[in-house]
Order: sequence, then C-alpha cells, then structure tokens
Amino acid sequence: MNDLAALTRDYRVAFLRYLPQHEEAALARAYELGRQSLTAGVSLLDVLNIHHIVLTDLLNGTADEISDTVPAAGAFLTELLAPYDMVQRGLLDRG
Repeated sequence: MNDLAALTRDYRVAFLRYLPQHEEAALARAYELGRQSLTAGVSLLDVLNIHHIVLTDLLNGTADEISDTVPAAGAFLTELLAPYDMVQRGLLDRG
C-alpha cells in the first residue's frame, strides 16, 4: 500500500473516531497524522485531497448529519495541518 492510500485509510479511521464525541484524543491523532505526513513528504495538496475524499464519502447523509460533520471536519483538518503551519512559520522566521 502506498503512502497516500495508507494516509487515506488512517485519516478516515481517525476522523470517524472524532465525529461522535469530538474528543481531544482524536484531535491528537489528527495532529500525529499531520506530523507523520509532513515527515513522509506528503504534500499539503495531497492532504487536502484526502480530506475532500473522506468528507465527500461521509456527506451522503441527512441535513442534520451534514451540519454536524462539516464543522467537525474543519476542526479535524485544522489540527492535522498544524504541523505544516508550524514548519512554514519556522521557515519564514529564518528568512
């Protein structure tokens, strides 16, 4: 299994764990996935594409489910992208 397929699988599992309770432990997993992705050289565009794929798969529900899922998806994605943001800021501070 390639890196993107593994990340997609792991992202889906972690996000599905986050959705019911919005627990901090699940957000910590998102952050960990972000660090692993960054270290593995996964591009930010690939991460965003994976997010879109997983979210699209989940948005086949009712309006109530969608209204709960979209904000949760944003919070989860934000946590996953935090390591990318930190690296970028660190690079900008050096320049």
